[in-house]
Amino acid sequence: MTAPAVVETTGIRYPFEQAPEPGTAREVAEGVLWLRLPLPMALDHVNVYALDDGDGWTVIDTGLDTRRTRAAMEAALAGPLAGKPVRRVVVTHYHPDHIGLAGWLQSRGAELFTTRTSWLFARMLTLDEQPLPVAETLDFWRKAGMDPELFARRAKERPFNFCDVVAPLPLGYTRISEGDRIVMGGRNWITRLGSGHAPDHATFWEEGGDLVIGGDQLLPSISANIGVYATEPDADPVSEWIASCEAFMPYARPGQLVLPGHKLPFTGLPLRLVQMIENHEGALRRLEAHLSSPRTAAECFPPLFKRAIGEGEYGLALVEAVAHLNHLLKAGRIGREVREDGAWLWRTKR
Repeated sequence: MTAPAVVETTGIRYPFEQAPEPGTAREVAEGVLWLRLPLPMALDHVNVYALDDGDGWTVIDTGLDTRRTRAAMEAALAGPLAGKPVRRVVVTHYHPDHIGLAGWLQSRGAELFTTRTSWLFARMLTLDEQPLPVAETLDFWRKAGMDPELFARRAKERPFNFCDVVAPLPLGYTRISEGDRIVMGGRNWITRLGSGHAPDHATFWEEGGDLVIGGDQLLPSISANIGVYATEPDADPVSEWIASCEAFMPYARPGQLVLPGHKLPFTGLPLRLVQMIENHEGALRRLEAHLSSPRTAAECFPPLFKRAIGEGEYGLALVEAVAHLNHLLKAGRIGREVREDGAWLWRTKR
């Protein structure tokens, strides 16, 4: 018999108790600065890292393109980054809090490095301005069983648009792919891609060292949102997320310092990968039990989140509920049928 895999479960620890204030920086390793930029939402910050290349900086992720975030970035450029130019901006994934200021930094002379998927998504979305939700989005909300009052209101409101918080992206970028080697801050890094939260999410693992730049693929203490949208309504990002966690395990060591996209840098990555898988597997079991009676996606919040969901969180909760339902459906553990009003009703198979 093959011996079972042994997972090191050294606890998760946080070497730095305090995050830097906006406009300041903290050195987390030689030549590696940690910056924190403000976000106007419940998760009120994003982490940005600046790596000293000698005659300039490589900046990893950027925050939103808002007046407040841009002011914090300008303060950091003039202060802890010592006025040296940003020659390269590396984006882990296309979400607006990570790519928002990339185009602005490009306009100041930086070169953009990211995955092809991230560049295509971000470029497309910044050019796709919608004054009102399109028909496909309304149909997706209807099938998910969105609260009727909320549906009626949001159908008449301007939806979130990338171009509201993401600076225009010029043509041209440098592609990074799985297994690519890149030098940043005098260190050699291997690129490893994950998925689930965002397709082709780039993470960077120091060769011969103990630093890992995780973006939103490797977060401590909180779960990255895993959602399904009208753009790909039958997707199964939960499977992709679990597969990514499993793929990272052979490279994870307890002593590595992980630099995440949110919250605090941490050690104990092997344990955290196990936790991230178990969190979703537990949610799926609770959801399956909840579906002993037919439910819409909007009626599946209690077993998934175990807390009240406010209107500000409703959209993210809805897309995450659909993601978990799609996973159970593709695994053959539940079925679905259409209700008279067009909403999907999901139920455990008898």
